[in-house]
Amino acid sequence: MNKYFLYISFFLLLSLSSYAENIEVASPDKNLKVKVNLNSSGTINYNVSYKGNQILEDSPLGMITNVSDFSRNLILIDKKESTINKTYSENRIKRSNINYQANELVCTYETSDKERISIIFRVSNNDIAFKYILAQNGETARCIIEKELSGFKFPIFTTTFLTPQATPMIGWMKTKPSYEEEYIPDEPIGTPSKYGVGYTFPGLFHVGDNGWVLISETGVSSLYCGSKLSEGTKDGLYTIAFPEKGENNGIGSAKPSISLPGETPWRTITVGDNLKPIVETTIPFDAVEPLYKPSREYKFGRSTWSWLEWQDGSINYEDQKTFIDLSATLGYEFVLVDNWWDTHIGRDKIEKLAKYASSKNVGLCLWYNSNGYWSDAPQGPKNCMNTSIARKKEMAWMKSIGIKGIKVDFFGGDKQETMKLYEDILSDANDFGLVVIFHGCTLPRGWERMYPNFVGSEAVLASENLIFTQHANDTEAYNACLHPFIRNSVASMDFGPVLLNKEHNKENKGGKIRKTTETFQLATAVLFQTPVQNFGITPNNLTEYPAFVIDFMKNVPTTWDETVFIDGYPGKYVVLARRHADKWYVVGVNAEKTVKKVEVNLPMLSGSKLSFYSDKSDRSPKMEKIELNKNGKMTLNIQPDGGIIITN
Repeated sequence: MNKYFLYISFFLLLSLSSYAENIEVASPDKNLKVKVNLNSSGTINYNVSYKGNQILEDSPLGMITNVSDFSRNLILIDKKESTINKTYSENRIKRSNINYQANELVCTYETSDKERISIIFRVSNNDIAFKYILAQNGETARCIIEKELSGFKFPIFTTTFLTPQATPMIGWMKTKPSYEEEYIPDEPIGTPSKYGVGYTFPGLFHVGDNGWVLISETGVSSLYCGSKLSEGTKDGLYTIAFPEKGENNGIGSAKPSISLPGETPWRTITVGDNLKPIVETTIPFDAVEPLYKPSREYKFGRSTWSWLEWQDGSINYEDQKTFIDLSATLGYEFVLVDNWWDTHIGRDKIEKLAKYASSKNVGLCLWYNSNGYWSDAPQGPKNCMNTSIARKKEMAWMKSIGIKGIKVDFFGGDKQETMKLYEDILSDANDFGLVVIFHGCTLPRGWERMYPNFVGSEAVLASENLIFTQHANDTEAYNACLHPFIRNSVASMDFGPVLLNKEHNKENKGGKIRKTTETFQLATAVLFQTPVQNFGITPNNLTEYPAFVIDFMKNVPTTWDETVFIDGYPGKYVVLARRHADKWYVVGVNAEKTVKKVEVNLPMLSGSKLSFYSDKSDRSPKMEKIELNKNGKMTLNIQPDGGIIITN
């Protein structure tokens, strides 16, 4: 009897071991497949294929905490499969109504000490999201994540489109990292980064003829740190890496701490054999849920912003009235008063400005310095957002005078403590009915869905650099042709587009020289997505350009019901379409040195009478009425550093 029992046990273990070596979960359309493997050493890896082509080779999974080691000697004790089918609405992202369908696999593993970790994979038609869940073991109800092994191993022929993570406390007034570094296109896999501390999310990878991959994360709240990609190895492995110890002046731990049971944020992988799934993905929002209810119905829209072209000297009462008038003339919802208003204008006059703006049907938004002690940035107001007592007092004052939103700047880190500050600002602002924009900050990670009053973040080498350096102007078109595929693909991007001054200063003379055309600038109002756009228009622009230019800017929306990728290549050119209600905007920009001829198919506009904006031979803007044939096809000729716009 005992011998028989041993035979049965042996075959059961053999079956479980064989079964554990190759567990597969596929997307609903069966094109995207993830295989999860438990090796003989008790380590876990996974690989990814799309339409039969290898996307990720065997890549590590697991983690090490200060109380448990989930990196080796694991056994599979359970697996569960289910389907996800949820529909939700969100008016601050690239698509307003989403139906998310995915197949879910939950694998639970155990150590020799009976400690348990589960890995959840959700696989939709072009997206993978995975995260870890740690169980409580006995009385131990907390842990520190010492290391996460999660990796992404690409075939050696892959090229990258990555931006480096900056080292702590460098840059202007010790404010980095601030997600404002440059991208290098089509770089060989494993090339060392500029600073040697890895790369910021998201990262775009071109796996040769096999396809494209976008790696990022979502669901980061006060319960974890923001992560990044490590340096890549020569054989193509990038892993999850935590913040640097020196970020935020060394304050707080670089390693996340969680309660048990607890979980990590989602790691996301978007895959396609072309760039359409990359540009159109909604996985950062599909995988998360709202964390609180909005205190009121928030409004979004357009804003003017004196500081961008007129700089610090414009932060005075009269110039701000001028920009309130500009917003009113354009029919815009907001005006943003930038840094130094507390000393250059004063709180009493800010109250007067808020009343004046309200009389013009314009909402006033105010800038704040986030910090008390983690950088040397001198701009005020300071010490108003970094503690709960000061923050609530300030927000109560803002609510009392009718302020609509805040822009908070200079964060400089991704530690869990910093993520808690972001969340605390958002949560408190919601209590007082304020929307929030972040600058000098981290990448939003699902925040449009998680926080109902979150508008967007900078987290990009944005338009202020056009005022600061000629290099930014020389490379403006190149960068614009990257963002829809990478940074703006995963989150709202407060870039501050549409600078119509030919030279970037108040006088429109003697500043840094704009190299792109006016039509290019108009196109970025649609190309860059965020629900509140702080445009770079100035009062002089109203009389400098044909009426159709200003009319376009008066009517362009900032929220979208649908986004469709048409054509493009990162850093070279891009054509995409966005729909607001029943109105379509097709925009294209060209970063190449010659005219870009693009054959496009626009079935949503077939047979329609359209307004077509483009560049004349002298690079000035023109608008003409055209009718698209019934097959919806047309040829676009986009000038170098130029653009096109088509609207119905």
